[in-house]
Amino acid sequence: MQIATMDKTSSKDLRRFEDFLSEWKMLVNSFCVNMITNSRHSSQRNHIALPFFTLLEMVIMAGTVMLAYYFEYTDTFAVNVQGFFCYEGAYRKPYPGPEDSSAVPPVLLYSLTAGVPVLVIIVGETAVFCLQLATKDFENQEKTILTGDCCYINPLVRRTIRFLGIYAFGLFATDIFVNAGQVVTGNLAPHFLALCKPNYTALGCKQYTQFISSAHACTGNPDLIMKARKTFPSKEAALSIYAAMYLAMYITSTVKARGTRLAKPVLCLGLMCLAFLTGINRVAEYRNHWSDVIAGFIIGISIAVFLVVCVVNNFRGRQPEHEHSHMDNLAQMPMISIPRVESPLEKRSRRWICQAVAEGT
Repeated sequence: MQIATMDKTSSKDLRRFEDFLSEWKMLVNSFCVNMITNSRHSSQRNHIALPFFTLLEMVIMAGTVMLAYYFEYTDTFAVNVQGFFCYEGAYRKPYPGPEDSSAVPPVLLYSLTAGVPVLVIIVGETAVFCLQLATKDFENQEKTILTGDCCYINPLVRRTIRFLGIYAFGLFATDIFVNAGQVVTGNLAPHFLALCKPNYTALGCKQYTQFISSAHACTGNPDLIMKARKTFPSKEAALSIYAAMYLAMYITSTVKARGTRLAKPVLCLGLMCLAFLTGINRVAEYRNHWSDVIAGFIIGISIAVFLVVCVVNNFRGRQPEHEHSHMDNLAQMPMISIPRVESPLEKRSRRWICQAVAEGT
């Protein structure tokens, strides 16, 4: 009697367990179907939105270039006229001469910041592409940003355009930040009084503590005086450190070959050293204050780190094509089938039945 009751109880528990497994199997199957459907819908939406965002990026890039042009070559933004004290020692340094006579002239600086990163990125991406082609990983590379999955483009061209485009955008953004700071602050150069040539007698400078705020206090060349009012932050320091930081992070993230554990840090530190020497030269030639150079370094480093980390994701490419198509392959797989699992109650009831049969015999 007890054996029959236990047998009925175990059979009920077994049916409940089987019902639970069937419900769980249905939930898992519906979840997988929903994931596949959502991934397909999101992929279609991305293909529609990509041309719009590409056009928007081109508009932003054009606006950035135009804003940098207006800051650099026009008088659209008036420079703040900052006053000075009579015979102030911080601005009485000798005039070092025009910018072309500097140890790091603007032509050399702009050529290096525009040419070296472009050359290094093109050579680096060509080497990466050749390695991928040699390892037969070419088929799993990225597709064009304009047309999604409908057209295929050489990954060498895609990566090179993306990295160089972000670098160019950061270069113009750095120039805009620097020019905006110079226009707003109007900080005076260390050699300002040598160019200003104020008439101290006419200004009534009888004390060193007398402050002069008149815009017409200077009698020198107006163009040179205007340039001497635009020193904070240092443009040369910002551009040089931006190019060095961007290029150093590119080399560190992209070059993965063996035997480069010492070559990479030496090359990166060499680039950073050249940028720092550029800033030190500005101070040594009395063209900028230490505060101007430090502010330029902070701006250049901040923009480079932000673009590399948040925009180009440490120069990593998009996921390979086989990873993107993983969810699509799930649709072709059969539905999940869970094997029948024997419950502990069923095992125990069978053991009891065997024991009862053995005792009866």
